[in-house]
Amino acid sequence: MCYTQVVQQLRTTFNSGKTRDVDFRLGQLNALLRCYEENTTEMANVLAADLRKHKQEAHLLEIEFILNDLRNTLFNLREWVKPEKPEKSLVNMMDGVYIYKDPYGVVLVIGAWNYPLQLTLVPVAAAIAAGNCVVIKPSEVAPASAKFIADVLPKYLSQDCYRVVTGGPKETSELLKEKFDYVFYTGSGRVGKIIHQACSENLTPCTLELGGKSPCYLDGTANIAIAARRILWGKFINAGQTCIAPDYILCSKQVQKQFIEEARKVLKEWYGTNPKDSPDLCRIINQNHFQRLTALLKGANVAIGGETDLQDRYISPTILIDVKSTDPVMQDEIFGPILPILNVDNAYDAIKFINSRPPPLVMYIFTLDTKIQDLFVTGTRSGSMCLNDTIMQYAVEALPFGGVGPSGMGSYHGKYSFDTFVHKKSCLTKDFNPIGEKLAASRYPPYSDSKLSFLSTLLKKRQGINLHFLPYLLMFGIGVASTLVVSTLLKDDE
Repeated sequence: MCYTQVVQQLRTTFNSGKTRDVDFRLGQLNALLRCYEENTTEMANVLAADLRKHKQEAHLLEIEFILNDLRNTLFNLREWVKPEKPEKSLVNMMDGVYIYKDPYGVVLVIGAWNYPLQLTLVPVAAAIAAGNCVVIKPSEVAPASAKFIADVLPKYLSQDCYRVVTGGPKETSELLKEKFDYVFYTGSGRVGKIIHQACSENLTPCTLELGGKSPCYLDGTANIAIAARRILWGKFINAGQTCIAPDYILCSKQVQKQFIEEARKVLKEWYGTNPKDSPDLCRIINQNHFQRLTALLKGANVAIGGETDLQDRYISPTILIDVKSTDPVMQDEIFGPILPILNVDNAYDAIKFINSRPPPLVMYIFTLDTKIQDLFVTGTRSGSMCLNDTIMQYAVEALPFGGVGPSGMGSYHGKYSFDTFVHKKSCLTKDFNPIGEKLAASRYPPYSDSKLSFLSTLLKKRQGINLHFLPYLLMFGIGVASTLVVSTLLKDDE
């Protein structure tokens, strides 16, 4: 496929203004919604083929997520596209001050393999809603999902506005040589650096949704039985292949003992005595990732789990203890069903440890001590935070989702997704009103101390100033009004 030709064709369409029309955008989004609704069974099937994802996980974490995200966009798009009217200052009291939402143009969305539908289609829907033309690149590591996107989306969306391209690293590298107006990437930090470098060649803005080692602090004030269920669920859904999964636990030896006891009971309840036979556990995406993960188990002290099967790409839910910060499992994001526990004496030691490492995508804190909660909120950096639960913050569409530093840049979800794909264009609108021109005349030469004094007073930033004297400008003319303006401002300074 000639990517230059694809991008040029989309740019021609964008320049025609076709995608700027809000009714056209809504029509395409409704078609996309119909695509989801008519293909839910097939979507569940491709997720099962790629990851052996159970129907409940497929629907809850991917299919229903993209459906509800799209419905929210459809409900709100007409409001989102309206120009904003920010608060005006005294200087601009007679002007129009607006912020317009301009689509960027031709944008590239590169999806991820771990949630291959959700992490590709949510930003695609946002890019469409914002009025862009879109090149869609699903991850080749989830081949069934990529084929579904490539085969099905063109049946519902306008081909001169939205194109799906497939392929591996070689094709992605060629694609990145094209000049896009925005790039949205979800995946690893290693590839994120490559994407960022490619974008810098053309000064292309980008959003990078990456990952990192998201810590989970647990102390004795928490309900350990409930905390264990919430932590284990967040860790082992999708076989741990979740960028916001708790990567490791920080807790005391005493709390560790309680947690392990609860974990044994919970995992037996969920997956039975032989988790491999459970239909509710996903599989590792491919053998390369399987081998990477099993290498982390060598020499480790396994408290629970540790069973593996290369042919089935199966790793049992595994908990490691006696873990040191220098161990291989603590060097990079695990992205698998392995949960290390590091021992700390208290929250201060946990914070010190967390702050010695790159800021994570998410931080999980399990404690009922509000002072300890505040210590983590104010004393650490992370893309987001969740207190006394895991994963659920991701589903709150009113919260922006994104990383900080090595865990990513930019954010999306809900209206934040729309905002990601628009440039907020500022606009000041003036008319030729003679009164307004007289008020502004002090900026023109010949300069004088009186003009400078008047303008300095007029421009001075004030808190809570109102424009109650604006009617005087219209009623008494600029001469009297200027005196009133200055006297009022000077009075406010007293």
